[in-house]
Amino acid sequence: MTETITVTTWHLEQTAAAEVVPAAAPDGLDLRVVRAELIGPEFARFLYTAVGGPWTWTDRLPWSYAQWRDWLAQEGLETWVAWVSGTPAGYVQLEPHPDGEVEIIYFGLLPDFIGKGLGSHLLALGLDRAWDLADRHPALPPTRKVTVHTCSLDGPAALPTYQSRGLRLTRTETTHQPPTPPPGPWPGA
Repeated sequence: MTETITVTTWHLEQTAAAEVVPAAAPDGLDLRVVRAELIGPEFARFLYTAVGGPWTWTDRLPWSYAQWRDWLAQEGLETWVAWVSGTPAGYVQLEPHPDGEVEIIYFGLLPDFIGKGLGSHLLALGLDRAWDLADRHPALPPTRKVTVHTCSLDGPAALPTYQSRGLRLTRTETTHQPPTPPPGPWPGA
């Protein structure tokens, strides 16, 4: 019999820009959050593995260079990167859908930056950018809803951070899957 683990997935949303709860930037950090306007597959995959490695983000590890390139080329997909003293510290990635929904497809911090108050600030900024996405991409419909999901494999602060920034829980799912060790930021790490 194959061993399985229970994974709980939480789906959250906002339906108005006024629901975003701001969070000030943490004191004492040389912080800049910048939109990566020319992001390529190499940097996107770096962010994905560096942030998601400890939390078992594996769905995009098998993607080819062409798959990354094509996904990044979609109209309105935005990646906002937090830089601390010139070092990438985390990111929030926004994926628009044709119906006006904007999904926070990926969000998180590199391990050395967790617990410094940076996550709440970056998430609030990402939510603000999700709500004004159509201003930067006129071909998109206005944002009508912002969504995100997280699961029990993510960091323990993920769900409380989303809720503290004004996202509401809309659905919970429980599944069973085989255990997968976190891949780390590169194979075998």
